[in-house]
Amino acid sequence: MFAALMTVGILWASGAAETPHPPGTEQSMNSPYTIAAYYFPNYHPDARNAKQHGEGWTEWELVRNARPRFEGHRQPNVPLWGYTDESNPDEMARKIAAAADHGLDAFIFDWYWFDDGPFLQRGLEDGFMKAANRDRLKFALMWANHNWLDIHPARRDQPSALLYPGTVTPETFERMTDYIIETYFKHPSHWRIDGCPYFSVYELHTLIQSFGSLDATRAALDRFRAKTIAAGFPGLHLNAVTFGVRILPGETAVSKPEELVPLLGFDSVTSYVWIHHVSLPQFPRTPYAYVRDKYLEHWKGAAPRYPVPYFPNVTMGWDSSPRCHFDDEFKDAGYPFMATISENTPEAFEGGLRAVKALADTLPESQRVITINCWNEWTEGSYLEPDTRNGLAYLEAVQRVFEGSAP
Repeated sequence: MFAALMTVGILWASGAAETPHPPGTEQSMNSPYTIAAYYFPNYHPDARNAKQHGEGWTEWELVRNARPRFEGHRQPNVPLWGYTDESNPDEMARKIAAAADHGLDAFIFDWYWFDDGPFLQRGLEDGFMKAANRDRLKFALMWANHNWLDIHPARRDQPSALLYPGTVTPETFERMTDYIIETYFKHPSHWRIDGCPYFSVYELHTLIQSFGSLDATRAALDRFRAKTIAAGFPGLHLNAVTFGVRILPGETAVSKPEELVPLLGFDSVTSYVWIHHVSLPQFPRTPYAYVRDKYLEHWKGAAPRYPVPYFPNVTMGWDSSPRCHFDDEFKDAGYPFMATISENTPEAFEGGLRAVKALADTLPESQRVITINCWNEWTEGSYLEPDTRNGLAYLEAVQRVFEGSAP
C-alpha cells in the first residue's frame, strides 16, 4: 500500500444525510479492544506484476536488494521467515498464528479492483481463506482505490507512469460489490461490527470521481448497503480512511473529511499511517517520538469533529527507500525519496501503542478499535512481521500492551 505532502482541497456540494449510529464491535478475542493490522499483499506472484516486471516477480525483490542510503541507515531488512509466498496457505497459517498469538484480532487487506478486474487478491483468497487456522483471525477489506503507479522502483527525476487508474465506472462498482458480498462478506472469518461486514475505502476523492458527484456516490454506497442487507446481514459498516497530507504523486487530500464523511453515509473513520497527518521535517531522519506526538495532537483535535467514531492508528515506522531506484542519489524529492522515521525501536513502538491505547480508552468500550500500520509494509519500513534484527519484538509489544504479558 502507498501512503501519502501538500494539502489539496476537493470541491463538493452539500446535502442532507443521516448520521450513522455509533457501532458496537464483535471481538474475536476476549479483550475490550479490536486490534486490526493492515496487510499489503504484494508478496506473491501476480499476472499483472509478471507482465510489468517478469515472471515470478514480487515486492520481495525490492526488499532483498535494498541498501543503506545514508550513514546509519538500517537496510536491508531481512524477514525472519524468509521471502515467503503469502498465497501459500501453509505460509499464511504461520502469519495468522503469530498475529493471533500476540493479540491481533484482524488483518485488513489492502484490496485492489480496477475496471479490468482484481489485483493482488491471491494473498487473501488462496492464502488466508484457505489456511487451516483461518478461524483464529478475522479479515476485512480496505479498497485501495488509488492509482497504481510504476514505482517498483521509482526514478527520482522522472514522473511515475500510471499503470492502473484508481477510478472505476459505476458498472464496475456494481460487479465489484456483488463479488465482495458473495466471496468475502459471507466467509465466516470476515470481520463484522454489530453484525455488519466492515468495508473501508482508502481515497474519498477518487471514490467521488468514479461517480461524478456526491449524490451519485452516496447512491452507489446506499445500493452497496442494500445489497448487503439483501444478502442476510443487518447492514454494512462503511469505514473511510481520511488524511490531510499527500505523499503519492497524484494523490489528493480531502480538506474537510469531517463534513464529507456523513454526507456519504460512512459509519466510522480511521487512518492508514501516521504520516498521512504528520509531515517529516527532518531529512533523512525524523524521530519516531516527534511523529507520534504530532499524530496524537491530530487525533485529539480531529476526533471530536467527526459525527462518527474515529478509530485511532499506531504506525510502526517509515522508510520508503527500498522503492527508490538504486542508481539515483537519495535526496529529499517526494515519495519515495523522502525522510524516514528513525528511533522506532520495539520499545518506542510499545510506547506508541500505550499512547494510542489511552486514546481508545476515552471511547465507549464498543468503539475501541485500533488500526496498525502495518503487518508487512516492508518496502515502506512499517511491519510487525518478524525480521532477523528484532525477531518477534514488535509483536511482543502488542501482546504486552493489550494482553498484559509476553515471553
